[in-house]
Amino acid sequence: MGRPVTLFTGQWADLPFETIAAKAKAFGYDGIELPCWGDHFDVTEATGPNAAAYCQSRHDILAKHGLKCWSISNHLVGQAVLDNIDARHKSIVPPHVWGDGDPAGVNARAAEEMKRTAQAAKNLGVGVVNGFTGSSIWHLLYSFPPVLPGQIEAGYELLNERWTPILDVFDECGVNFGLEVHPTEIAFDVSTAARSIEALNGHPRFGFNYDPSHLGYQGVDYVRFIYEFKDRIFHVHMKDVYWSDVPKRAGVFGGHLGFGDPERFWDFRSLGHGSVNFEEIIRALNYVGYQGPLSVEWEDSGMDREHGATESAEFVRRCDFKSSDFAFDSNFDK
Repeated sequence: MGRPVTLFTGQWADLPFETIAAKAKAFGYDGIELPCWGDHFDVTEATGPNAAAYCQSRHDILAKHGLKCWSISNHLVGQAVLDNIDARHKSIVPPHVWGDGDPAGVNARAAEEMKRTAQAAKNLGVGVVNGFTGSSIWHLLYSFPPVLPGQIEAGYELLNERWTPILDVFDECGVNFGLEVHPTEIAFDVSTAARSIEALNGHPRFGFNYDPSHLGYQGVDYVRFIYEFKDRIFHVHMKDVYWSDVPKRAGVFGGHLGFGDPERFWDFRSLGHGSVNFEEIIRALNYVGYQGPLSVEWEDSGMDREHGATESAEFVRRCDFKSSDFAFDSNFDK
């Protein structure tokens, strides 16, 4: 029996939870990674006076369709914890987090919502929350005008200041936080992931929701990431991305072109249609002992999502394999 194959339904939040649960089973999945938006999972309900009944209702719907849940995700609210807040954030956070839109208030309310998310995960009975941290220093990436001494360090100090109290609540709840390393986050490659761990003083509840699709097109060694952070791989997204082997009109920065534009240097693709070497990923996951879910985050602007979700479930089952429990040449001994 391989690792559980789950579907992250963040891109399916336009559908009622009952509907996508039925579809996920028909697509061939073992479970669902629940997003904290749409009607799939509600942090307020899961931490309110009727939390036990609400969480049981999620399990009842999953069980009805022969599914399970190993993790939840709150990427959208997490983004607002460290970000420099602007009008865009109103569209991704709940109204009670946005409030009057005052940036400092949004940051503070987002931090409190992430603490409640840890409690919601505990109430649901899962041990991992995946998500984003945001970043106060992403706009300094290209370093022009020249970054002033201390500006980058200040960003990591702010990470410590805002996220350590959140992670302490995660620790109290016995839940891990898996940052999806990603452009616009405080950690977007191997180097910044290591720096984030250092800034948080190695907090035991801080780790990663590993997703190779956000690393490969940057030129980051996405397999090395697994080996380097082997004790902090809390969850895995199976997501593919294509990057061109020849120059394009729009390079790594995207040229302000939308996903799906043929002039882009890179674009997300359905599993097996991109450039990611998933066999090396599975071998690395086996080596470090990861036995958690392989969660499909399906994104492909050029493919019907139901077709893509179905073939992605099949793809993951084909590429996953168990590690050997003995040396292949052990029978040569006399």
